Amino acid sequence: MKAVIPAAGRGTRFLPATKAQPKEMLPLIDKPVIQFVVEEAVASGIDDILIVTGRGKRAIEDHFDKSFELEEILKRGGKNGLLREVRGISDLANIHYIRQREAKGLGNAIYYAKKHVGDEPFVVLLGDDIIFSDVPCTKQLMEYHRGYEAPIIAVNRVEKDRIENYGIVDGKRIRDRFYKVNDLVEKPKQEDAPSDLGITGRYLLTPDIFNAIDKTRPGKGGEIQLTDALRILSRERELYAYDFEGVRYDLGNKTDYIKATIDYALRREEFSGWMRNYLKGAGRVKPGD
Repeated sequence: MKAVIPAAGRGTRFLPATKAQPKEMLPLIDKPVIQFVVEEAVASGIDDILIVTGRGKRAIEDHFDKSFELEEILKRGGKNGLLREVRGISDLANIHYIRQREAKGLGNAIYYAKKHVGDEPFVVLLGDDIIFSDVPCTKQLMEYHRGYEAPIIAVNRVEKDRIENYGIVDGKRIRDRFYKVNDLVEKPKQEDAPSDLGITGRYLLTPDIFNAIDKTRPGKGGEIQLTDALRILSRERELYAYDFEGVRYDLGNKTDYIKATIDYALRREEFSGWMRNYLKGAGRVKPGD
């Protein structure tokens, strides 16, 4: 199975930090966000990845490419640990790139993958969403797909005051954490939402999604939304939603970015003890401690 990572968004919510660098390259401590996403795909058994980029995204390609000069500097300096880490990034997977020529929405970005994925199911991982979980979220979707052979959307329950920021699934529960989709509503008002199951940044799609995208009319700003295409697809075949196990962070959201940074620090051995002490002291740890 192949993976598609849309990474063509402008990142305006993180200006001025994203004025000269892609939002997907913003780091959690010392690792850019998009590397977490690629690593999730690889941990799910995927080694063929297409990243859909846009103008000003060259840094993403450079990050996953070989850096002979840097490797030589690290080698000469005897920094073997960093050398292995840097080399490992370029050896993660077979990564391909295609540029979305105009910012016309997520549905349009995924359409650029049509020739690359061919007639096989594929997964989509949004380039600014990361998920911490014991079993990679993508792998969870793949395991359910083996039993149902249908497109599956990853969802999570969202707080009521954030419902208007998500596509919401109207679904019928058919087993624990698993739903048959009846309809999808893009960013409804809280009182109009059919549930609290918000669509997150992981999808397992079948090639007929491209026909659905063809039928999707542009919405606000002339953009073609993936949620609208999935709604069309749900009328033509069975579509499922899975409330995955894990914690998801939308790193286009500043609050989630801060939370993810703290969570990641707590997960790393060299920072976890310090971070716990810092949090217990309500920020009263002195600089340098």
